[in-house]
Amino acid sequence: MAPFGRRHRLFSITSFRTKLTLVSVLCILLPALVTLVVYNLLTRDAVKEQAVAGAKQTLELIDGHVSNSLEYMTYLMNFIQEDTDLKMALKQLNETVYRDDRLTNEQYTTGSVVRYKIESLTAAGDSVYLTIVLPNGMYFMNYPAYEYAPGRFLKEPWLQQANAVYGPFHSYWAGALPTQFLSERERSPYQLTVVRALRNQSFDNSTIYAYVVVTMMESRIHKNFERLAAGQEVMLLDQDDRVLSHTDPGHIGADFPYLKQAEGKRDPDIVRRDGTDYLISEHPISFGVNGWKLVSLTPYRTAVTKINAIFQNVFLFQLISFVLFFLLLMVALRAFTKPLVKLDKVAVEVQKGDLSVRSSIRGMDEIGRLGKSFDGMLERISHMIEEITETQARKRKAELSMLQAQINPHFLFNVLNSIRMKVLGRGDRESAEMIASLSKLLRMTIQDKGSIPLHDEVETVIDYMKLMNMRQKETVVLEVDIAPDVYLERVPRFFLQPLIENALIHGLNQQAGTVRVQAQLEEAGFIRIGVRDNGQGMDAETLEKLRRRLAVQQAEETPEPDKKGFSSIGLVNVSERMRMTFGERFRMEIDSREGEGTVITMYIPKQEEAEPYVQGHAGG
Repeated sequence: MAPFGRRHRLFSITSFRTKLTLVSVLCILLPALVTLVVYNLLTRDAVKEQAVAGAKQTLELIDGHVSNSLEYMTYLMNFIQEDTDLKMALKQLNETVYRDDRLTNEQYTTGSVVRYKIESLTAAGDSVYLTIVLPNGMYFMNYPAYEYAPGRFLKEPWLQQANAVYGPFHSYWAGALPTQFLSERERSPYQLTVVRALRNQSFDNSTIYAYVVVTMMESRIHKNFERLAAGQEVMLLDQDDRVLSHTDPGHIGADFPYLKQAEGKRDPDIVRRDGTDYLISEHPISFGVNGWKLVSLTPYRTAVTKINAIFQNVFLFQLISFVLFFLLLMVALRAFTKPLVKLDKVAVEVQKGDLSVRSSIRGMDEIGRLGKSFDGMLERISHMIEEITETQARKRKAELSMLQAQINPHFLFNVLNSIRMKVLGRGDRESAEMIASLSKLLRMTIQDKGSIPLHDEVETVIDYMKLMNMRQKETVVLEVDIAPDVYLERVPRFFLQPLIENALIHGLNQQAGTVRVQAQLEEAGFIRIGVRDNGQGMDAETLEKLRRRLAVQQAEETPEPDKKGFSSIGLVNVSERMRMTFGERFRMEIDSREGEGTVITMYIPKQEEAEPYVQGHAGG
């Protein structure tokens, strides 16, 4: 318990000056922090967009070099396919029989044309390996035979896949393959190869008469990636997102899943690889290789390095400004709150009982007016204390007079009892009972108790009914049905009498009849009390008017008496008294039919604990 108390005292601030200081600091600090955060977010987005745009520009530049190299490889195949002399020579050679690298004179002569064309084509331009392989096994190339035996091409699976590619200028790009040329393996472990099957284009003959294979070392592609900014990574991917070219040969041939992972993300420009965030950018190569694209990866931390430095400088500047402003604020707040501190000290003295102190704070602002009002309030309180002292003295005198006046009602009760005994001694029992009932009613009317037990109220009603029957020509029978478990419930005095009176005067119209009083405990925690008569009742219009009157509690209005219905004054007064006693949970309901009588039902919330009842008697 003690640690909690200490923490509570620590976090509960009672000084207005301290609260004002904290609120002022928060009102300045929070917007500054929010501004810094928003500035950082917006700036980071701008830097990210700029970095992505720069990466795309870099990819566009690289695309120019890569596309030129790929376009050159396609140019060689197009030239061979379109050159008339080459086409005729290759078709003639394919129709001959080639055995064990031995050429006939005719084959050698025709092959010279092919060799000359190949050497002329590859003498200038990028360094490529050009090979022409015929289905009969004959081949021509622009490199020495010890580099690679071209006859093996006919056994490669990608050459067989080229057979399924149709179209006059359609080629099959085999992608990145392990380097097959001995002199290039150490410098470039991988090569890029494209193959085209040359077919006869006649209507009834589309057989392949030659394959053109063009190979370029992968290193000639990725050398365009090496002059990038530090940390930036660029690669060439095929249509299946496999790496075709990369500065690190270990990545070639591997899948690159990050493009698909970025799809559908809230921020598709950022991917996470090996626990590090990267800015990713994609650019399809302009040369028409289906699905090939360039992709760049830039570490996100590297991209935002400059903006982080700017953010730190701005944060330092705002921190220094905040410290200077805070010192100025402290000086201003102490000057502004000094009158309040003085007013607080005066209030403490007043709390101790010294009403002679004054704040003497004056001014045209709110604090000055508050000080003037506070001093005026102290003056008025002093005058009121003097007046209350005098009033209390007069009240004590009045109470003594009231106690003296209570002797008269007791004397009256004693006299009535004496008369009742004399009348009873003479044998006039009816008059004696009438005097007894009158004595009980008189005693009940002058009691100071605000509430009485329900059975006392019922006894009062019984006495009242006796008196009314003595003054009426015809007798009204009172039936009482009170459940034992509600006898001691506390109720206001004389709440049943107005209802009985209405039943006698307006319901039965002073004729013979029956009035029934019932009380029982309901399951919902309410005591249901009903007063029923078998009198003339009310029509529907009068009943609805009375219900509306009870709903709005317009007891101040005095309605005109209606001989055919109830007087609403007594009912409304009873409803208002009961509602003031039991609250909004109390409700009163009225049901009546013309010629059948009226029923008034009250629902009183049951008290949690009934107060003990002690019945007192006035003695003489």
